[in-house]
Amino acid sequence: MPNKKLKIARVENNLSQEQLAEKVGVARQTISLIESGEYNPSLNLCIKICKQLNKTLNELFWEE
Repeated sequence: MPNKKLKIARVENNLSQEQLAEKVGVARQTISLIESGEYNPSLNLCIKICKQLNKTLNELFWEE
């Protein structure tokens, strides 16, 4: 399932996939795969992404 919340938060922060990836220490492809729902990131990576986007884990990664 695609992670639209992550993509929206990234765009709201005016970050490209490449810029976010650099800030959290992964490849751009990793961010792309997370957004498309093809990769489940580690908890550590989820926390790093949340900190960069000023969001909580629930806001970005909790499925309703």
